[in-house]
Amino acid sequence: MKAVLQRVSNASVAVDGKICGEIKQGLLVLLGVSCGDDEKTADFLADKCSKLRIFCDENDKMNLSLLDIEGEMLVISNFTLYADSRKGKRPSYTEAARPDEANRLYEHFISSVKKIGVKKVESGVFGADMKVSLLNDGPVTIILDTDIIMAK
Repeated sequence: MKAVLQRVSNASVAVDGKICGEIKQGLLVLLGVSCGDDEKTADFLADKCSKLRIFCDENDKMNLSLLDIEGEMLVISNFTLYADSRKGKRPSYTEAARPDEANRLYEHFISSVKKIGVKKVESGVFGADMKVSLLNDGPVTIILDTDIIMAK
């Protein structure tokens, strides 16, 4: 799995002109699922995203997690995180999980984040053409790749 985390002051996602997910201070998570990912991978990444200390404390040091600040999370499925553009001009997405499996693990990730204790978790619509708006705070943008950070 891959996740692009953006620390935000607020974010929203719309489908067909209607907002279907909206948060205040917290994290916007673009989530990609690859072939071979499983529930263990989703749980690991949910824990990492929820507990990564990228929010500022009273001394303006990034020392606090999303849980610490009682922040919110907006999760957007994004298979294009698995784009392979090494050859040619058109990316290949063969490393991305098939839609049914990707959706299952996307939903599992969201459920895991809620179980960890994130009080408000919003999401987009899997497979839809979504319009994402955000106010990046910092900017702080972190890329997490379970192939790199997790021993498989």
